[in-house]
Amino acid sequence: MTITDWPRTAAGSDPETASPAAVSGTPAPVSRTTGVVSETAEFVSETETGSGTKPSPGRLSISQKWIVAAIVAAALALAGIGLYLSFAHVAAFAHTELRFGSLNKGRLFAVGVDIGIMVMIAVDLVMAWLKRPISWIRYPVWLLTAATVVLNAASGAPKDRAWGLMDYVAAGAHGVVPVLFIMVVEVGRDSIDRIVRPDQAERDSIPLIRWVLAPIATPRIYRRMRLWGITSYPEMVRRDQELIAYEQWLKRKHGGDISEASEDELLPMRMAPYGYTVAESLAMPDQQEQAAAERDEKAEQRGRDAETRKILAEKKAEADRARAQGLLDTEIARIAGQTGEAQAHSQAQISAAERAAELELQALDNAVVAEARAREAEAGRVEAEERKAAAEADLAKAELERKAAEQRRAAAKADKIAAAEAGAIETERIAQARKATAAADLEAAELERQAAQKRKEAAEADQVAAAEAQAIETQAIAEARQAAAEANRRAAETEKAAAETRRAAAEADRKKAEEDSRREAALADAARSREAAAEADRRAAETRRAAAEIERRAVEAEDAAKLKPRERAVRKVARMILAAGGEADQLPLTKIQHELAVTSPGTASEYRQEAAELLAGGYRPQN
Repeated sequence: MTITDWPRTAAGSDPETASPAAVSGTPAPVSRTTGVVSETAEFVSETETGSGTKPSPGRLSISQKWIVAAIVAAALALAGIGLYLSFAHVAAFAHTELRFGSLNKGRLFAVGVDIGIMVMIAVDLVMAWLKRPISWIRYPVWLLTAATVVLNAASGAPKDRAWGLMDYVAAGAHGVVPVLFIMVVEVGRDSIDRIVRPDQAERDSIPLIRWVLAPIATPRIYRRMRLWGITSYPEMVRRDQELIAYEQWLKRKHGGDISEASEDELLPMRMAPYGYTVAESLAMPDQQEQAAAERDEKAEQRGRDAETRKILAEKKAEADRARAQGLLDTEIARIAGQTGEAQAHSQAQISAAERAAELELQALDNAVVAEARAREAEAGRVEAEERKAAAEADLAKAELERKAAEQRRAAAKADKIAAAEAGAIETERIAQARKATAAADLEAAELERQAAQKRKEAAEADQVAAAEAQAIETQAIAEARQAAAEANRRAAETEKAAAETRRAAAEADRKKAEEDSRREAALADAARSREAAAEADRRAAETRRAAAEIERRAVEAEDAAKLKPRERAVRKVARMILAAGGEADQLPLTKIQHELAVTSPGTASEYRQEAAELLAGGYRPQN
């Protein structure tokens, strides 16, 4: 081994200070790292009361109860004696020296002080019996007891001469009984505390021989034990030996100049006054760096979680906005559809009404015109019939005149023949005149006939014109009806457009209903997810409750078995290993340190190893 190597062991144990394990009830050291400096032999573990730390098993026997009763009676007798001895002196001193108005008031003062002491002592003992000790209540008791001792001593002080040796002895004698009573009370309080709390760790006392042999270093050890809660004196000695050995090793490493050591190497000397071991001090930088890395990692994780939550919130807000925009668009489309439908319907109704009114007006006009034309045609027809009748009358008249003319011509011929036959020769001029007259009459009759024929044709033409006019009026009415049909067609197209608008509005309503259905489905899924999460939380709570119940039963079993603190800690680690899956390597040392409030990883590793051995031996907590 070179001078720079860490020493594995220190000097061997002193056989004179070692004792069998059965004599010392002190548990193993709290912190035991791998490769310790020294394997210090176990010391005789003396508590502050001078007895061992192993609690008395079982209940008190009959004889022990009688002994306890006798001790209580003796303590009460001692208290009565102390009160009797101090009462008169304190009352008289209070009356004469403390300026109480009368002796009775001095006696009340003495009674009040004694009753106050007894009440606080009774409360202290009762609270210790109820496992709820009040640590500060003993100090007022000590203070009041000291006050009574001083008052008793002052009552016997000489007044007219200097203090002599016997005066000091007398003053000290006044405090013997109160001090004895307080000692008895403290012993009783400690006994009650040990009976009601047998599993409480007890503090070892430092052997008297060490105070004599090391009067400078021993107070420093005592101070560290009290400040940092180190109850085991052998553990404290081992830590001191480790520190001394480490300091010597550090001197060898740096050639005797310990100032050349780094800050990390000087940590054990600097942290020893604060209760840290050498291994804990050397591991502190790594632990702090690991803790800083864990904090940085947690901070980064929190940042990532915050970023993720921010992104999720933004996405959710975008989804809500899109959903709201969709609902708004759907509502706008529905309102626009309804508005368009109403507008188209009203426009169609207005157009149809206007067209119907126009057609009615046009039909009315056409009807008026047709009626006027019909009246005109009827008048023309009547006139034509009249002209026809007149023509027929003229024709009949002409026929009659023709017949008359023929008759006259026949008469004239007969007259000519008669005149010729009678032998009356008329002159040629008279005959020609008669002939011309007859021809003229014949020609006039022919003209009259032709005129009547023309009037008849004119009447027929008027009838045809009236029929044609009536046909023209019928065509106009047909055109009006066609225009009305066209208007009805356009109104039907407008109604069709309105129906299409209504269909679009119905489609928008259907899409809105589908969107509402999808939203309700999403809300239902979210509700089911929340129910599943609540069920998972409930199951986790049930699991934790079962684990807590197992832990409670295990603690009750350990209380019944009166196990030592280390045995309880090992069993707790064993239950932690079972909860982690049954493999000891799966349980982190940091978790053991956190649960057991252990600062040393080495001690946590020992707990885990012993717990694994305990599980291998068949240990299982009661379910």
